[in-house]
Amino acid sequence: MVHMLFGPEVRMMLEDNDPEEIKAFLENLHPATVAEALAGDLSVEQVWKFLQHTNIRNQAAVFEYFPIEWQVQLVEGVGREHMAHLIEQMSHDDRVDLLRRLMPRVADSLLRLVDEADRRDIATLYRQNVHTAGGVMTTDYAWLPPNLTATEALDRLRLQAPTTETIYYVYVLDDEHRLLGVVSLRDLILAPRHTLIKELMETNLVSAHVGDDREQVAKELARYDLLALPVVDDQNRMVGLITHDDVIDVVVQEATEDVHRMGAVGPMTENYMEASFVKIWRNRAFWLSCLFLASLFTFTAMESYQDDINRLQVLALFIPMVISTGGNSGSQAATLITRAMALGHVQLKDWLKVLRHELFMGIALGLTLGVFGFLRAALTSADTRGASVDWLALSWTVSLSVMFICLWGTIVGAMLPVFFRRVGVDPGLASSPFVATLVDVTGILIFFNVAKWCLVFPSP
Repeated sequence: MVHMLFGPEVRMMLEDNDPEEIKAFLENLHPATVAEALAGDLSVEQVWKFLQHTNIRNQAAVFEYFPIEWQVQLVEGVGREHMAHLIEQMSHDDRVDLLRRLMPRVADSLLRLVDEADRRDIATLYRQNVHTAGGVMTTDYAWLPPNLTATEALDRLRLQAPTTETIYYVYVLDDEHRLLGVVSLRDLILAPRHTLIKELMETNLVSAHVGDDREQVAKELARYDLLALPVVDDQNRMVGLITHDDVIDVVVQEATEDVHRMGAVGPMTENYMEASFVKIWRNRAFWLSCLFLASLFTFTAMESYQDDINRLQVLALFIPMVISTGGNSGSQAATLITRAMALGHVQLKDWLKVLRHELFMGIALGLTLGVFGFLRAALTSADTRGASVDWLALSWTVSLSVMFICLWGTIVGAMLPVFFRRVGVDPGLASSPFVATLVDVTGILIFFNVAKWCLVFPSP
């Protein structure tokens, strides 16, 4: 939408080459709006030509809002020295994300030009596991010693504020950088001038360990409704800060991965429209091939009952309806349990409760759908059934098959995510296609065994 509004205007400004107009556009609009307007039909050279009309700090602010793929392209379109200065102005966590995406030789050439202090900071964050709290934290935070007065603290914060990502929370640290407490900017402003920080600070605070899973950290920050969360090491020394905007990115990434896996598509970090055709084909083809090979067992199962189908062809008409019931109920259960586990509502220790709950749910759902199956089979005409097939026996066959398959699908769909989590595999892989394929194979066996049990098959 922004590109549609400002795209023509941007191209016109480039054609007119009016420095004042371009400068006003870059500095009066929000950096995110500018980035979206530029990341459209313009080339890399045109984007840099546009950005050069503002200072390096504003360039960095706009640069951070470009998609990561665009950032990588822009690095190649400008001189190394200019890019190094821009990296020095970027948010600490954002610049590390960028350097991780660059080719090693390009990243090394840029780092050699970066200021020594920034280079050490980048190296510290670069060593962190991207899936942990350390991988999403920033080392750019406001802190104070405990023995300052409120007035002295505000004076020091004025010096820190221009280069600090957020000062809404100010962390209190001792001489060894151990985390003692936190004080809000609001409390500092309202406190009597000579009140000591150690008297104002809150010591009962929530923190994350640098090695904690980033998804769990996101849940903690959301649970306590915080703007930021301090990150500490094994000695309780503060090493970084996770802000709410970083958590939003984590939530989006994790949710995207779960959705992709539940759709039997390998996780993709790129925008769908910007990802290469080959990469999308590879991700989708791999999982579809796995599912296709698994579905061959359905063919094998039906082949073993081919003689029975030939003698009683009416059963073939009910196979899609009966089998889809199991796939649908299983996918439904898998989605509910996977989401409950992602939100922390279900733990591994709750597996027996989940099994019991879904057992009763499967029975209730099976009885509900079994009624519909019974009625549909009962309404089958005699010509379609065949003279040798009793309508009541056929109705019970379909009804009981639907009930058993629905129950089985529900249990499988609920237990697969729990099993996957237990063996250390992402529960998202217990996706709808995998559950449906597994239940399809076993559903065939249930259907034809119920048919034999109900004595539907005539003697040869």
